[in-house]
Amino acid sequence: MAKFLHISDIHLGFDRYDSKPRTLDFFFALKDVLEKYAIEERVDFVIIGGDMFEHRNIKPAILNHAQYCLRLLQEANIPVLAIEGNHDNAPYGTNSSWLRFLSDEKLLKLLEPGNVNAGDPFYSPWDEEENRGGYIDLDCGVRVLGSSWYGAAAPRAIEQIAEALGELPSAPGPSILLFHHGLEGQISRYSGALRYREVLPLKKAGINYLALGHIHKSYVEDDWIFNPGSIEANNVEESQFDRGAFLVEIDKKGKIKAELKMDYQQRPIVRLQQKMRTSDLIEAVEEGAIALIDKAIRSKQIIPAQQPIVELRITGNVGFDRLDLDTRALQKTLQEKCQALIFLLRYDVEEADYASPISDEASRLQVEQEVFTDLLAANAVYRSRATQLAHGLIDLKGRQMDGQNEESLYEFVEQLLEVGASGDE
Repeated sequence: MAKFLHISDIHLGFDRYDSKPRTLDFFFALKDVLEKYAIEERVDFVIIGGDMFEHRNIKPAILNHAQYCLRLLQEANIPVLAIEGNHDNAPYGTNSSWLRFLSDEKLLKLLEPGNVNAGDPFYSPWDEEENRGGYIDLDCGVRVLGSSWYGAAAPRAIEQIAEALGELPSAPGPSILLFHHGLEGQISRYSGALRYREVLPLKKAGINYLALGHIHKSYVEDDWIFNPGSIEANNVEESQFDRGAFLVEIDKKGKIKAELKMDYQQRPIVRLQQKMRTSDLIEAVEEGAIALIDKAIRSKQIIPAQQPIVELRITGNVGFDRLDLDTRALQKTLQEKCQALIFLLRYDVEEADYASPISDEASRLQVEQEVFTDLLAANAVYRSRATQLAHGLIDLKGRQMDGQNEESLYEFVEQLLEVGASGDE
């Protein structure tokens, strides 16, 4: 019986929100996962299914994060076997990647197929002196094989891999293949995913455990395809997925017991929604948002001391110009209230649509009256007296065209608004 940890999509160096603490979250998540589920569980090995890094070119601090975590495993005598994903393969115009550097430093083993076009075999056994190879037979009796990032060419690559598997010497026990690609039907809006029938040749060729990466949601298919998901959420939508690390036991016959581990250090993410109505004034948006945050704090959904990531999505229809709301000021107020590391305010409202039918025979005065009335009725502040104020606007237009000075026009507007607000006729 062999025990191993399967992780993928670590994305060290994540910097989407331009927040240093958020970038560190990905390091702390990896460190905690390895300490809890690799070192404390005394696994035989760790596999990484691609996307160790967020970027192909990384900063020195991010390399230090990777080296620190990998040295923890090295000190515990736990080998690490990895492949490159689409995020961390060699930068354009170069022949090496940072995973290759880490492999040359003997902090992990980067399993790569050979260059068939140059006459190399597709799979060569791991060479400890050269730090090169496509597969390795471990002391625990498990064979682990690597692959590359193939993108749209993945179906053809699977055929090559299956063919190459048949040319290898017999495995000492169960076989694991690392493959960075997604399976169809797991998440929406993802094109290019593989169909199950396209990966089936790998099972027929003797792969007992297909270790996937790429999709940030955990899933298992037919008890031989396993994808752990990202260890930390790359966006707020991913907070709704089960994600983590697979702690796996596999016996000599290939029988698998895999547990998804999610109890480790991650930044809390809270998603809230506020639905507006046409009758709501602009003040209702601000007051409602503050009340919603207060309620989430009271219920412990938001714990300010944890400095969570909070998303508030404001939707619905509003009876005022949506641009009148100072979203930046509101966002700052809400972020300070809940002490969020990152506060995302999604202001997705639509202005109420008021449009009265106008006859083709209507006079210019009637058209103006209806247009002014519709504009005013769309604003919750003026809706109840839209008709009266529309008459006043027409009167204002006439006064302006008659050449009245600006002082008298301003005075007329003030009187118009005061009369309407007081309810006098």
